[in-house]
Amino acid sequence: MENWKCVYTTDQAYKAELVKAYLANEDIEALVFNKKDSAYIIFGDVEVYVQPDDENMATELIKAKQFE
Repeated sequence: MENWKCVYTTDQAYKAELVKAYLANEDIEALVFNKKDSAYIIFGDVEVYVQPDDENMATELIKAKQFE
């Protein structure tokens, strides 16, 4: 994931998948990276990453959609 930029962080995996799908619908490639502890799923976050060229557009789209 070298050079990819994190544009969204949550503790709910389904929210990250919704953001990824929304960005894909806007022709922005996104990856979901799950950093949750496998033994204790209450610890850790799930992050959505995009290419550096798409970072600003993805951030604006996420803010406009209010995924928080």
